[in-house]
Amino acid sequence: MDYLNAFFTTLSSLLWGWPMIALLLGTHVFLTIRLRFPQLKILKAIKLSVKRDKDASGDVSQFGALATALAATIGTGNIVGVATAISLGGPGAVFWCWLTGVFGIATKYGEGLLAIKYRETTADGRMLGGPMYALEKGLGWKWMAVLFAIFTACASFGIGSTVQANAIATITHEAYGVPTTIVGIAVSLLIAAVVLGGVKSIAKVCGFLVPFMAIFYVLGCIYILSVNGSYVWPAIKLIVESAFSPQAASGGFAGTSVMLAARYGISRGLFSNESGMGSAPIVAAAARTRNPVRQALVSSTGTFWDTVVICAITGVVIVSSILAYPDISYTDGATLTKMAFDKIPYVGKPLLSFGLLTFAFSTILGWSYYGERAVEYLKGKRWMLVYRVLFIISIFAGSVANLNVVWNLSDCTNALMAIPNLISLLLLNGVIVHETRKYLWRNRLDRKM
Repeated sequence: MDYLNAFFTTLSSLLWGWPMIALLLGTHVFLTIRLRFPQLKILKAIKLSVKRDKDASGDVSQFGALATALAATIGTGNIVGVATAISLGGPGAVFWCWLTGVFGIATKYGEGLLAIKYRETTADGRMLGGPMYALEKGLGWKWMAVLFAIFTACASFGIGSTVQANAIATITHEAYGVPTTIVGIAVSLLIAAVVLGGVKSIAKVCGFLVPFMAIFYVLGCIYILSVNGSYVWPAIKLIVESAFSPQAASGGFAGTSVMLAARYGISRGLFSNESGMGSAPIVAAAARTRNPVRQALVSSTGTFWDTVVICAITGVVIVSSILAYPDISYTDGATLTKMAFDKIPYVGKPLLSFGLLTFAFSTILGWSYYGERAVEYLKGKRWMLVYRVLFIISIFAGSVANLNVVWNLSDCTNALMAIPNLISLLLLNGVIVHETRKYLWRNRLDRKM
């Protein structure tokens, strides 16, 4: 097991090294310029996300698809991931994480557009789509589509279920003393009750849970920032200054370089919002929408809420807490997060535990759908029940197991998902531009396909 863990650790560091970061960030910047800065349409996109698209084809509403994608995206990476970036790259990493989210909006837009453009309707009227269909129908690369589906199915058992279930069990046990076995059984039953109902059930639960948990978490962070009031502006200044100049050891921070801040900020930002990974367009394809551009705009808001808002607020909370309490240790992300939130009277600890619990639970729901669609693409609908049973079993297993190997394996499968998806985005950029010109640039968003 130690050798296996060492292998996946090495492979993960190679896959998520500078070449992957350059490919991801390069795609973000390329599509931003090619699509004339779709970030400027974010307010229009937010308005579309809460509107029902009447007389449109699809399985769930645009908001339901967005909520399910956000459920899978907003997870422990938004809290612990940001802290990890700070512990490894210094406060400047928060700025690079945020900037990655801003540019990632364009990539999430492109993914959503291709998901609708190349989706298929099954014999029973369901909508199926995602990078595997774009790769097969848009580029004619069936073999790469199969690889993407395999990596997605594997990732659903890693970052999608066992890792998240382990986080829930660990937090509940440490905070409230509940045995991990009991937590595993409870979470498995709750997930089963939702997942067995299919995409409409998942979207309905996520549509309620995601706005509630996000608003609760953001309000809690705003309270913490009010407690740290005199340190908020210094924290923001430190974040920006450290992003462009070497940070000397001061204010509770060790010395860091601009390169380290950029590397860890960009990599954690990409990991947290999943722009370019290819997961979110799988559920975007199920949305009821008149044309590809409407859903593309709605999908792009996912990165805005995930990174530009939630990750940024988390970063300022942690940096201001370190400035306010210099005794906080930041040797690793989990320790830094816990100590930063524990310093806040009354709400710090419950806010952190509730945020991590709900974020992890919603991530399981979102990834269950991704895994199902990947398995259906590979083997057909007849394997759905088998997949669901195995997925639920994996939740219990993750609650009681040591997951060092699974964490590293998940990092690898996520990177391997991103590579074929990014290739499809770059090679099909002409299609994305054509559809954008047809519906957005010519003010025809209300037209049907």
